[in-house]
Amino acid sequence: MNNSFRLVILCCASAAGCALAEYKVEMNAIDSKGVGASVGTVTASAGPNGSVVLTPKLKGLPPGTHGFHVHANPDCGPKEKDGKMEAGEAAGGHYDPNQTKKHAGPAGDGHLGDVPPLEVSKSGNATKAVRVPRMKLADLTGKSLVVHEGGDNFSDQPKPNGGGGTRIACGVIK
Repeated sequence: MNNSFRLVILCCASAAGCALAEYKVEMNAIDSKGVGASVGTVTASAGPNGSVVLTPKLKGLPPGTHGFHVHANPDCGPKEKDGKMEAGEAAGGHYDPNQTKKHAGPAGDGHLGDVPPLEVSKSGNATKAVRVPRMKLADLTGKSLVVHEGGDNFSDQPKPNGGGGTRIACGVIK
């Protein structure tokens, strides 16, 4: 192979890789008054078979298991819901481009934005990567990542959207 051809292949590969190599999402605490202090970052990168891997570097969160989702809108602000301001409601609902209107977990046939739960250590840190098998990196542009106060049962019963409750952290994916 001649050097010119190698250079063209290298440039094309680099350009393709740079276009969607990864996203670094700045995550902030949120409440009904707005967006607060930084709680760290989540890096989204390409995983096996075109999936997405989300690698958190978060701090200052309540220990335990938390619902973690890709939401439809690139906005972490509060919005009125049921007559009162609610944290992160401007992010909209879980990303659901196929309009399934159901919460079935990361490997299920529901919302595409269903992500495996975020595990937060006793010290308030989250560093364990999760794989989102049905998403591609290109799906993330113009969305947001949201952490909920409670866990996620990947069902719409007994509460909608896994029962995760209030949104406590959010980051816009640019």
